[in-house]
Amino acid sequence: QVNFVVCQLFALLAAVWFRTYLHSSKTSPFIRHVVATLLGLYLALFCFGWYALHFVIQSGISYYIMIIIGVENMHKYCFVFALGYLTVCQITRVYIFDYGQYSADFSGPMMIITQKITSLAFEIHDGMFRKNEDLTPSQRCLAVRRMPSLLEYLSYNCNFMGILAGPLCSYKDYITFIEGRSYQLQQSEANGKEDTKYEQTDPSPNIAVAQKLLICGLSLLFHMTITKTLPVEYNVDDNFRATASWPVRFFYLYVSLMAARPKYYFAWTLADAINNAAGFGFRGYDKNGITRWDLISNLRIQQIEFSTSFKMFLDNWNIQTALWLKRVCYERATFSPTIQTFILSAIWHGVYPGYYLTFLTGVLMTLAARAIRNNIRHYFVQSPAVKLCYDIVTWMATQAAISYTVVPFVLLSVKPSLTFYSSCYFCLHIASILVLLVFPLKRTQKGSKKHESVQPVWSRKLEEESLLQKNNYSTTNNSFSQKQEITCRYQALKQ
Repeated sequence: QVNFVVCQLFALLAAVWFRTYLHSSKTSPFIRHVVATLLGLYLALFCFGWYALHFVIQSGISYYIMIIIGVENMHKYCFVFALGYLTVCQITRVYIFDYGQYSADFSGPMMIITQKITSLAFEIHDGMFRKNEDLTPSQRCLAVRRMPSLLEYLSYNCNFMGILAGPLCSYKDYITFIEGRSYQLQQSEANGKEDTKYEQTDPSPNIAVAQKLLICGLSLLFHMTITKTLPVEYNVDDNFRATASWPVRFFYLYVSLMAARPKYYFAWTLADAINNAAGFGFRGYDKNGITRWDLISNLRIQQIEFSTSFKMFLDNWNIQTALWLKRVCYERATFSPTIQTFILSAIWHGVYPGYYLTFLTGVLMTLAARAIRNNIRHYFVQSPAVKLCYDIVTWMATQAAISYTVVPFVLLSVKPSLTFYSSCYFCLHIASILVLLVFPLKRTQKGSKKHESVQPVWSRKLEEESLLQKNNYSTTNNSFSQKQEITCRYQALKQ
C-alpha cells in the first residue's frame, strides 16, 4: 500500500512534467508514447517487482492474437485470453501465495489492462468488420478503424497515468490526447459547429487537480481515523449478533460499509487527478462556461452517498467499469443480459467466493429494485412533499440494500458471509424474491428497443454522457474524415 501511494504521487509529479515539457505542441506523439510507456513500466516494476512482467506478457500476446486472427473473430479470442490470463493470475495469487492478503496484488493493474484489451478488441471489430448501420450510436462513435501499432497499443495499456489504478478510457480518447487534439475537438463540439476555429491553448487543469487532491486528503484522513474503528468484520461477531437489536445491527452495517468506501474514493480520485495533471480528461464546458475534467472520472461521491435507488448507486460507482460491462457484455448478450453482466463482473473482480455471493445477490436486488420502481414510483412523484418522503424512504432502503449486498465482497470468504446472511435470516433475499413474484417486470420488444426498455443498472443517462465524452481522431488510414465523425456524433445524440 505504501508502494502504491508513493508511485501514484510520483506519477502525479511526472504528469505535471509530462504536460509541461512534453506537451503535444512541443514534441511528437512518438516521443509521448515512448515516455508514457517507459514511465508506466518503471512504476509497475517499482511497485510490484517482476510481477510487472505479466502486464507486458498479457498485452503482448493479446496484440499478437489481434494480428494473426483477424478482425472478424479477434474480439472473441482476445476476450477469452485476457480474462483467462487474469483469472489464472488471480487464482495463483489468492490460493497459492497469500489468501486474504493484498501484498504484491499485481492483479489490480491487470484488471484495468484486461478492460483495455477487451474494449479495444471490440472497438476494432466494430470499426473494421461490422457494417456501420449494424452498430449502436455509441459503438459507431467508439469504433476504431485502423489497427494500432505495437507502441500505441503498449502505451494505451501501460502508460504511467493509468497503469496502477486506471481508470479505463477509450482508445480513441487516449490517442486524441497523445496527439494533442482533445481540446480542439471538444471546443468544436461544445459550440455545435463544425467550422469553429480551434483555440491554440489548452484549458488549465490546475483547479480540478487541486479539488481532487483535497478530496483525496479528506478520504485518506477518514480512512486512517474512522475506518479502523468500524470494521465490517464486527457484523459477524458472535457477541454483537447475540446482544444487539435489529435497528442497532442495521445501523452499524450501514456506517461500517460507509466507512469502507473512502479508500476507493482516495485511489480513484487520485488516479483521476493524475490523468488531469497530464492534460487528459477534459470534457468541454458546462452551461456556465466552466471547464469539465470528468471525461474518465470513476465515481461521483455525493450521488453515491445520497442515492435513492440501487441503479443510481451503481450509476455513480466505478463508472468506467460499468460502461465496460455494458459495452462488451450487456449490449451484446443474446439472453439474460443482466445475469450475464453480473457474472462477468464477478469473474473480472477475482476468485474470492465473496465476490460471487455479492454479485449473485446483486442480480436479485437489481431486478427487485427495477420492479418496484417501475410499478410504484409514479404514485409518489406528483406532490413535492410526498416525493420528499418517498426519496427519504428509498434512500434508507437503498443504503440498507447496498450494505447488505456488499458484505461478502469485503469479507471475501464463504463462511463469514453466510454467517452474516443467516443472522439476518436472508431477509433481503427473500424480500427480493417476493417482490419479483408480486410485481411484474416490464416486457420488452426485440431488437434495439430491448436495450431502451430494460436498461442495465448503469442506465441510459450514463451512456448519453459517455457519448459526449468520446473524442474523434483522424489518421491517414482512417476512412472517415473528422467532419463526418463529428456529424456521426450529433446524429447519435439525437437518436
